[in-house]
Amino acid sequence: MTQIKLFCPATIANLSCGFDVLGLCLDNAGDEMIVRKVDQKGVRITKIVGADLPLETEKNVSGVAALAMLEAYESHFKVIDFGFEIEIYKHIKAGSGIGSSAASSAGAVFGINELLGQPYSRKDLVQFAMQGEKLASGNAHADNVAPALLGGFTLVRSYAPLDIIRIDSPEELFATVVHPQIELKTSDARSVLKQNVSLKSAIMQWGNVGGLIAGLYTKDYDLIGRSLHDEIVEPLRSVLIPGFDQIKQTALENGALGSGISGSGPSIFALSRGKNTADQIAKAMSEVYENMNLPYEIHVSKINPDGVRIL
Repeated sequence: MTQIKLFCPATIANLSCGFDVLGLCLDNAGDEMIVRKVDQKGVRITKIVGADLPLETEKNVSGVAALAMLEAYESHFKVIDFGFEIEIYKHIKAGSGIGSSAASSAGAVFGINELLGQPYSRKDLVQFAMQGEKLASGNAHADNVAPALLGGFTLVRSYAPLDIIRIDSPEELFATVVHPQIELKTSDARSVLKQNVSLKSAIMQWGNVGGLIAGLYTKDYDLIGRSLHDEIVEPLRSVLIPGFDQIKQTALENGALGSGISGSGPSIFALSRGKNTADQIAKAMSEVYENMNLPYEIHVSKINPDGVRIL
């Protein structure tokens, strides 16, 4: 095999209570990527369609992730006398809050790993994809790349050492995500955060994280909903997102289990039980932004159990 075509899924990170540690994988929103093995050593990005992103390997998240992986491979296994080319077909807008950089980073390392004969597990690949996230946001976080590679829900229990737990999604759980057409850079969204939080807020937050994990394992939809509460980050970031309070309230009034900021925003997510409810939430969210004359994109998706997949 010298060439592989991939679907690189969008993701929702943080999930209200799990800043930088929780994420889920979407099923029908994502990029496509072609990775091919070539005679010339190194990594080259030969084509990007759908976004104005740098082709230079060291300035592109997929290139940085791929280089990190190849450096590790050659130091642990063997030096190779060939290289790789990457074509990226972007459908996830940069700065949308649904893991655009993570999709590219995850796709690149997954594709190269396949062409090398799978020397690394999907979980192993997360550490390399994180280097792309570091380029994008200044922080090597895994809450998007982990679900993009592993599928389902993921919990980053620890970053040092990296310890990621994959959690299956309850079958009837659906996500609705609305993206108002403004760009909110992750670095800007991080700049409004406080470095210290009160003990009272921390206690409430880790109670919700535990509740959400328990709800996923026991398929307790009501517990999942009660746990989708952000005491720390959402109050600071929500002011950056047009119509956030109205969108969230509308989602809850139309049957959402819970709603919050997707990643660093500006996308807003809602989780619900069943596709009919998810579709109703999408319709109601759409009406809010139409009344505001604000362009938007909207996705309704089940939870993707597989992560990056071969097309």
